[in-house]
Amino acid sequence: MKSRYIIILALVVGTLPQWFIQKAPTKPNIIYILADDMGAGDVSAYNPNSKFKTPHLDKLATEGIRFTDAHSGSAVCTPTRYGILTGRYSWRSTLKKGVTWSYDSAIIEDKRPTVASFLKQNGYQTACIGKWHLGLNWARKDDATVPVDFTKPVKKTPNYYGFDYSFIIPASLDIPPYVYVENDHVTAQPNRDTESKTEFGWWRKGPTGADFKHEEVLGTFIQKSIQYIQTHQSKPFFLYLPLAAPHTPILPTEEWRGKSGLNEYGDFVLMVDHAVGQIQKALIDNGLDQNTLIIFTADNGCAPYAGTTFMEKAGHFSSNGRRGYKADIYEGGHRVPFIAKWPSRIKANTKSEETICLTDFFATCASIQGQKLADNTAEDSYDLTPILYGKTSVKNLREATVHHAVEGAFAIRQGQWKLILEPGSGGWSFPKPGKDYEGLPAIQLYDLEKDPQEKNNIYAQHPEKVTQLKTLLKKYIQEGRSTKGRPQPYTQVANWPGLSWL
Repeated sequence: MKSRYIIILALVVGTLPQWFIQKAPTKPNIIYILADDMGAGDVSAYNPNSKFKTPHLDKLATEGIRFTDAHSGSAVCTPTRYGILTGRYSWRSTLKKGVTWSYDSAIIEDKRPTVASFLKQNGYQTACIGKWHLGLNWARKDDATVPVDFTKPVKKTPNYYGFDYSFIIPASLDIPPYVYVENDHVTAQPNRDTESKTEFGWWRKGPTGADFKHEEVLGTFIQKSIQYIQTHQSKPFFLYLPLAAPHTPILPTEEWRGKSGLNEYGDFVLMVDHAVGQIQKALIDNGLDQNTLIIFTADNGCAPYAGTTFMEKAGHFSSNGRRGYKADIYEGGHRVPFIAKWPSRIKANTKSEETICLTDFFATCASIQGQKLADNTAEDSYDLTPILYGKTSVKNLREATVHHAVEGAFAIRQGQWKLILEPGSGGWSFPKPGKDYEGLPAIQLYDLEKDPQEKNNIYAQHPEKVTQLKTLLKKYIQEGRSTKGRPQPYTQVANWPGLSWL
């Protein structure tokens, strides 16, 4: 009797169309591509007036969902990277402002869960290929100039935080040392010091590995990533791919020089766009395209030293008409492109105007796995799957979003309202911290719907809104979280910048 049912079922299934009998999507591969210092206006899918086209990123947007109100966790790179991997604002850690430097120790806390460790526990292979910039625990030696021993193992590399494999540069491509670290060893010992003083292609003087050429780093990361995709198909993988471009040194190769018709930065952005195309092609070539979630975003806005003054005069606005650039508390410092494609689940050619933050990646990954996070994990991470899956009822997913500038200035955004607890930019744009602040109000309030360029400070007209947002930010800081759950401790320091208002 049982065999008869099996035969009947087989006959019925044989008559069904192929799309109907395909297996339900298994756990997706996840690729997270993080550009370094790139504004939303540098992607032509976001900026119809862009002076150059980014065809591969535009294609990614056409095939997936484009978020128009996405924000990095900070206006500079190290704290944003901390937030992506931990789901927690970096100012809750020991890093209250700025970024880590050449030989600084690792800043992710011991035993703190990361996206990588979480996905690894859920059956994923995990890899980090690219710019780390979260500190490393080098073997020390007594040398004031180069205080580390490159011949010895490096501790607290990405492998310590849940990555099975890592191939990284320690920090930005303009911050020494210039070496590749594969898992826990430098791939080639430094054999020289290098330095560049060109206008856009500059980097600081420092020890350079025998196998290291600055111009080759972007290509090396992409080739390593393609190899990883080709050789890790036995179970789902998570590939975190934080690029070192288009950050300085801005080094378009000969093939790309002049291609943007704008400047070296535009050419370098086109190289990044091409790199994304190479990753997409690798997925298609290996039959992985349909069940891979690929995300493209940036760690903060375009840097002013990329030639923004020249580009603006030419009609290209990397901040897409928003005020400020990298390092600033204004929108241009932290409003970034964010594109997600997953053909099995995300409807093609869609757009979301929901406010999101890069800290939301952790909770989103947990939701995809059908897992609930503990109270002491990813305290500032919201689940984006309702938006990714196209639930039309989603509105105001995040209660509010906290922004942070290079010198530690705070802002909080809720709906159309943005309160800045600082007289100026908190970064590198006018008015800068210091003399530029003289005579300015201590706070700024903007209605971003009516004033997207943050020109009209209306704090005096809306004292109730100022009080409400201040109170909410204070709650977020003191309770150690901005999501629902039990309050969590945070790292206090004697002189925490940006908190004079508190």
